[in-house]
Amino acid sequence: MSQSLARALQLLGQLADGGRSLDELAETLGVHKTTVLRLLRTLEDDRFVRRDDNHRFFLGSRLFELGASSLEHHAIRDIALPHLERLGRETGGQAVHLAAYESGRAVYIAKVESTSSVRMYSRVGLVAPLHATAVGKVLTSELPETKLRAALEANDFHAFTERTITDADAYRTELAKVRAQGWSEDSAEHEDFINCVAAPIRDSTGRIIAAASISVPDVILTRDAVHDLIPTLQRATASIEADWSTTERN
Repeated sequence: MSQSLARALQLLGQLADGGRSLDELAETLGVHKTTVLRLLRTLEDDRFVRRDDNHRFFLGSRLFELGASSLEHHAIRDIALPHLERLGRETGGQAVHLAAYESGRAVYIAKVESTSSVRMYSRVGLVAPLHATAVGKVLTSELPETKLRAALEANDFHAFTERTITDADAYRTELAKVRAQGWSEDSAEHEDFINCVAAPIRDSTGRIIAAASISVPDVILTRDAVHDLIPTLQRATASIEADWSTTERN
């Protein structure tokens, strides 16, 4: 861990106990005030820290946003997991994933392993490329324009296979298709031997909060056969939504 990062984390830890002045923070860390001020300004720019009129520093709103997002992801994972395990059984032991959108990225938050001998690279906590995965397409399909534009500008559109979408205009066309049909696919776009379909999971307001997917090696099922699993996938996502709705009301 770099020294600057370590000191920034120490600052956040100190502010967890309440507001601190620059002098107090510099004394606690044992470094010069200019060093602390530089770190605080960086944290302030990203809303991890805020400063009041008396020049005291406090934890910023960005941390609370991340905390709320983390809690939501844990909650939806816990609710979804039994349904995902059943989905895996109902589809003949195929790999099933749950992903959520976090700070411009799609992140796997749950996985049910395939029973086949063919293993995928994916694991919980790994980032799924927005442009090359079915879950990435679902999670970005209904983003507000400002957030979508930022996500596309940050995306490098790396070509994982010859079928990968490699530019923003083509990706926007794909997202329109996802919105129209209610599901997405990755047809050998991320791994050249894997076909995948994904469907959204929504809260009671209709907002997409996660995406569930089924991924199958082409030596086990053809692309068309994977498409045949979409109704089963959508029944599972509907069940997850029903359980999530009950949680929201409680």
